[in-house]
Amino acid sequence: MKAIISKISLQDGTLVRHKVTGYQGMIEGTTEIKTCFTKGGSLLTVPLSKETFQYRVAVSGESMRHIAPAEDLEILDAMAKVVCFGCQYVFRSKPGIMDKAGGRCECGGWICPACLTCQTPEASELSPCLKQRKRSLKKLANEKKSKRALRQ
Repeated sequence: MKAIISKISLQDGTLVRHKVTGYQGMIEGTTEIKTCFTKGGSLLTVPLSKETFQYRVAVSGESMRHIAPAEDLEILDAMAKVVCFGCQYVFRSKPGIMDKAGGRCECGGWICPACLTCQTPEASELSPCLKQRKRSLKKLANEKKSKRALRQ
């Protein structure tokens, strides 16, 4: 099991929760400063692990980032590369962001930043998500406003 955990590589922006202390935040890079390493939520006095790095976790509302090894973190929503089935645009998902491009729609699908469609099998072109229609109308209105501003 430890061999599998040590091979995990979490991308920046992945939404995680600490298994012991319970804080929740997003991965914001790694650190190789061994004096900052933790295990089980407490600071290691002597770095005994063979780890070369640990993850920095940014918690909203706190100015300091938390440091934790991969085995102490529970993945809530992983960042992934998504291919839009509508326009074939490849984008990176943004976990934790709701109702915005790259984030999650209320129906649970990722929102394509190019065409603003939901990436769920249920929200196909035949029966689009209700929120998807609202987003596309808003995009159309913004495009019309920008065209009018260019004419004047």
